[in-house]
Amino acid sequence: MRRAVNNPEDGQPVRGSVDKALDLLAALASGDGPHRLAELARETGIAKPTVHRMLRTMAESGFAVGTEGGAYHVGPRFLGMAAAALAGSRGNQFARPVLEELQRRTGHTVHYAVRHGNEAIYVDKVEPAQSYRMTSRVGGQIPLYCTAVGRAILARLPESERAEILGTAPLPARTEHTLTDPDAIRAALAEWDERGFLTEDRQNEPDIRCVAAPVTDGLGAVIGAISVSGLVFTLDEESIEVYGPMVRAAADEVSATLGGQGPRLSSVRS
Repeated sequence: MRRAVNNPEDGQPVRGSVDKALDLLAALASGDGPHRLAELARETGIAKPTVHRMLRTMAESGFAVGTEGGAYHVGPRFLGMAAAALAGSRGNQFARPVLEELQRRTGHTVHYAVRHGNEAIYVDKVEPAQSYRMTSRVGGQIPLYCTAVGRAILARLPESERAEILGTAPLPARTEHTLTDPDAIRAALAEWDERGFLTEDRQNEPDIRCVAAPVTDGLGAVIGAISVSGLVFTLDEESIEVYGPMVRAAADEVSATLGGQGPRLSSVRS
C-alpha cells in the first residue's frame, strides 16, 4: 500500500493513489447519488482529470457504475464486499441463529436484507438442504417496490421518503404480476398495519412467493428486513398465515439485538 509522503516544498503530506481511491469510493457511497464528476472532484479535493481516470478504472472493475447522464454511483462489486462485511458484523452474528431457526421451522429459504437507497442488498441467506434453488445470492441487489423485504422496509419509512422512492410514474415490471403503479404499491403496504407482515406474490420472480417483516435499529429506524420465500405451490395463503407471525418474531428478535437488548430466541421458537 502506498502511503502519503511529505511534500519537500511545504512539508505537507501528499496523498497516494490508494488514499485518493478510498476518498473517491467514500464520496460515491455518500448521500443518495448518483454523483457527477464535478461534485466528486469538489468533495474529494482531487483534480477532475484524475477523478475521471479513476472512475473509468473503478467502472471496469465493478466498483463504480456510470449513468447515461454522466454521473456515477457505487457498483455491484463494492456492494457485494459491503454485504460480506455486514454478514460478519455483530448484528448479523446474532441474526444468523435466528435465521437458521426460522428456516428449520418453515422449511423454506430465509433471507436477511438491508436497505441501500432505492434497493436492498442480501446480507445473509439460509436454504433448505434439498429444495428449489433460488437465484438470490448474498451481495445481490433487489428493488424495494416489488419484493417482500423491500415492502417491509417501505412500510416503515416516513411518507416523504417513501414518496421520493416510489415517485409518480409507473415502475418497471419484473414479471407479469408486478405492481408498477405507485398508488397500488402504497395500498399494498397497508398489509403491515392489517397483518403485521408484508407479502409478495410472483412480482419479483415468476414462481416465488414471499412473506417479510422489517428490522429496525436501536432508535426504531428501519434498516432492513427478514423474509421467508418459497415456490407458490408450497407457500400458499394458509402457510403465510402461519409463517407471517414467525417472520415478524424473527425480525423483532434481530431488531432487539441491534437495539442492544441481545438475542432472545425463545420468541422465534415458541
